Amino acid sequence: MDREVSPTIGQIHGFARFLGIAQICSYGTIYYAFPLIIVAMQRELGWSKTDVYGALTIGLLLAAALAYPVGLAIDRGYGKRVMIWGSLTAAILFIMWSFVQSLFIFYLIAAAMGALQAAILYESAFALLARRVGPQNSRAGITTITLWAGFASTVFIPLEQFLIDGWGWRASLWVLAFVNIACAAGYWHWVKPELDAVNSAHQGSKADNIARDKNIVREALHSSVFWLLLIALTTYSMVFSVFTFHMYPMLLDKQLPTNEVVWAISIIGPAQVLGRIIISRFATRVSMRTLGSVMLSVFPFLFATFLLDSLSFQLVAALFGIYGLANGVFTIVRAQVVPEMLSAHAYGALNGLITVPTIIARAIGPVVAAWLWAIDASYDIVFVFQVGSAVLLAALFWAANLVSRRKPLVR
Repeated sequence: MDREVSPTIGQIHGFARFLGIAQICSYGTIYYAFPLIIVAMQRELGWSKTDVYGALTIGLLLAAALAYPVGLAIDRGYGKRVMIWGSLTAAILFIMWSFVQSLFIFYLIAAAMGALQAAILYESAFALLARRVGPQNSRAGITTITLWAGFASTVFIPLEQFLIDGWGWRASLWVLAFVNIACAAGYWHWVKPELDAVNSAHQGSKADNIARDKNIVREALHSSVFWLLLIALTTYSMVFSVFTFHMYPMLLDKQLPTNEVVWAISIIGPAQVLGRIIISRFATRVSMRTLGSVMLSVFPFLFATFLLDSLSFQLVAALFGIYGLANGVFTIVRAQVVPEMLSAHAYGALNGLITVPTIIARAIGPVVAAWLWAIDASYDIVFVFQVGSAVLLAALFWAANLVSRRKPLVR
C-alpha cells in the first residue's frame, strides 16, 4: 500500500503561495512581455507581424507535443526536475535572444521558448499542487496560486515597458533571464516530493496506480463530456491567446496613447485577483461547471464592444476589468473541471491530453489574427472573429456542463 503523507495546512498554503509567485514570474517573462518585445524588435530589425508571430506558433506547437508527457512525468513524481530545468532553460534562451540578429535564429529560440510553456506554466503548477494535496482537495490551493499569478500582467507589462524605454529590448531580456534563475532556485527549495499526499515509494503500488490511470484515460477518451470539454477549452485557448498577444497593438490600432494602453492592460491583473477573491469568499460551494458557464457567457458581449468606432480610456479600462475578472475566475475553473467532470485520478495525464489541442490553438491563434489583420490593416475583423469564437465557446461549455451532470465520474 502507498504511504499516506499529510502536510500541514501551513505547508500547503506556503507551497501554493510559492507556486503563485513563480507563476507571476513565468507568465510575466514568457507570456506578457512577449508582445512588447516583438514590437520593439520589429522597429529595430524590420520584421513583419506575421514573421514574429510565426515563430511563436512553432514554439507553441512544440509545447503541445510535450504537454502529455510532462503531465505524466509530474503524475509519476518528476515535477521538481521538470520545473527546475524548465526555468533554467528559459533563462539561457532569454540571454541568447538578446543577441539575435537573424530571423532564423529567432525562430529557433522562440520555438524552444514556446516548448517550455508545457513545463513551467499553470498546467504544471496545478499538477504539482494536485500531487501534493490530491486533486479533490486542491481547490483552495489553486485559488491561492491564481490569486498571486493574477499580478503577472500588472507587474511585468509596466516593468518590461520601463526596461525597453530605459535600456532597450535586448538589455531587458537579461533581466527576464535572472528572474527565471530565481524561479529555478525556488523550485529546488520548495518542491518536496516526499510531502506528496500519496508517496509512491513502493513499486507495486506505483505500478497499480499507473495501470489505474491508464484505464481512466482510455475510458475518458470514450466520454462525450471529455470531448465537449476538450473542444470548449481549445476554443477558449484560441480566444485567450489572440487577445493576449494582440491586445497591445489592438489598442494602438484604436488610436489610444501608448501610456493609456499599458495602464489599461495592467488592469487585467488586479481584476483577475478580484474575481478570485470573490470566488474564494462567496462562492466556495458553487460548482466549477456552473461558474465556468456563467463567466464564459460574458465574453461575446465583451469582444463585441471593441467593434465600436471610438473607445475612450474609461470604457477600455472597464472592458479590461470585466475581461480580467471573468478570465481570473475561469482559470480556477479550468484547473478544477477535470476532477469535477471527469475523474479524481490521473490529473496530470487527463489535463495533458486536453492541453495538447489547447496549446495548438494558442499557437495558431496569434498568427491567424495577424493574417486577418493583414486583410485591411485593421483589427476590426479580428474582433469579429473573437465574437464568433466566444459564442461557440460558451455554447460548448454549457453543453459539457449539462451532459456531465448525467454522467458518472470515470473511476
